[in-house]
Amino acid sequence: MSGNLAQTIVDAISVGGLYALTALGIGLIFGVMRLINFAHGELIMIAGYALLVCLGQPPWIAIFAGVAAALILALLIERAAFRPLRGADPATLLISSFAVSFFLQKAMILFLGSRPRGVDFLPILGQQIHVGGLRIQLLQLVTILVSALLLAGLTWFLKATRLGLEMQAAAENFRMAQVLGVRANRVLATAFAISALLAAAVACLFVAETGLVQPRMGSQLVVIAFVGTVIGGLGNLAGAALGGFLVGAATILLQALLPADLAVFREAFVFIAVTLVLLLRPQGLLPARGLKERI
Repeated sequence: MSGNLAQTIVDAISVGGLYALTALGIGLIFGVMRLINFAHGELIMIAGYALLVCLGQPPWIAIFAGVAAALILALLIERAAFRPLRGADPATLLISSFAVSFFLQKAMILFLGSRPRGVDFLPILGQQIHVGGLRIQLLQLVTILVSALLLAGLTWFLKATRLGLEMQAAAENFRMAQVLGVRANRVLATAFAISALLAAAVACLFVAETGLVQPRMGSQLVVIAFVGTVIGGLGNLAGAALGGFLVGAATILLQALLPADLAVFREAFVFIAVTLVLLLRPQGLLPARGLKERI
């Protein structure tokens, strides 16, 4: 394998892992609430701005602040915007999701402006290390490792803990889960809290890579990750992670493999591929077993 190809594959895995984490946060909320939470992008955004506020502090303080900011915002959104609409139809929930996202973006622009802000977060991750003759940026390895650990940790939580099993039961059949004693408020609040943790992780990795925060930073990630969630299978967490990974990796591979005059159209080629997948598998690559509307 040539060095350039190996480097491209590492890049693809790194970016794919970032989108997989984003897609997983979206898929988790959809699984238990049948809500496509586009406000997930604002959880990433608020965590990014928390890193900006803590600029100059030790990294662990900045990371803690990012997680805390995303967690508080997620629980506020769940309690104020989505819990009162729990029995609403999917269209109402979707409109509410867009409204929350739009409101938070505009509020951030109003108070802090729309200009991107520079954040020198974990500059040590910009160093390059030699692995098998390849020069790989430390950030790429950290992104791959963090993505793998969070995916494995969430899998363990869902399969080995009582609360995780309750969340899976709610995703299969929410009404039956309630009849059997699952407490809806606790399950939904936990789902939003976990999605906030994933959003904070994405924010830390994304800010470390780009060195910038701005009000629309989360929306750019969520749109692509949502596409990945759809092709992976709405309601299936493994499908969401797989779809997000494939879409993220495909953007890097196309950038590297397409001729220079076609590389600028890589997103168009990605969406053509997505369309073909949905034509062949409209339910997604890994469809959920119990995709029923919640009432």
